[in-house]
Amino acid sequence: MTLEQVIRELAQYGTAQNVAVYTRHGVTDPMFGVSYANLGALKRRIKINHPLALELWATGNHDARVLATMIADPEAMDAKTLDAWVKTLSDYITTDAFAKLAARTSHARKKADRWIRLKPEYVARAGWSILGLLALNDLTLPDSFFQPYLEQIAQTIHTRQNRAKEAMNNALIAIGTRSAELEDVALEIAARIGKVEVEHGLTNCKTPDATQSILKTVQKKGFVTRREPRVL
Repeated sequence: MTLEQVIRELAQYGTAQNVAVYTRHGVTDPMFGVSYANLGALKRRIKINHPLALELWATGNHDARVLATMIADPEAMDAKTLDAWVKTLSDYITTDAFAKLAARTSHARKKADRWIRLKPEYVARAGWSILGLLALNDLTLPDSFFQPYLEQIAQTIHTRQNRAKEAMNNALIAIGTRSAELEDVALEIAARIGKVEVEHGLTNCKTPDATQSILKTVQKKGFVTRREPRVL
């Protein structure tokens, strides 16, 4: 499919209702309001098409950019392109879609380590989201890789911007559910930082309690849990 054909289909799939939903979730880029079901159907038809993904991202359209993250080739994503894309992020929905792509590239660890230290809210969010995805999916990494990031969360989470803070909380949960050893450390960190306040705007979203989320997940995985849930 050509760029023009994809944009026409995105326009056809878009709805005013979805535009309103995405707007409530902070999307400010131009958009058609395409559901993830329709984006997924387009992804299955297009498959991997990296040149088209680059063209879609360059449009600046929200729906086109999310689709771009779905059809881009992680092996073809170079460091320069990742840096260019991350600088344009302006909402958490697109950021999380981008992070899923970036986490599958060979640059994931290096970019995450760099981006979490930067001030822009969505750059930092992308970095922390990648770390969370690595904790969940990259079995080649030793537990020791994640230890410094847990301490960084403990020291800085309450000083970071809203959506970066949310991603740090999510990363804490992901790391804590990776292994029994990291569970214990993550629960200690969760107790130290206490409640994480995230402003969710005009949505019904809630910030998960890290302790409760870790304990529930590890119990399902069958880890040996040494703690009881906190009474809230």
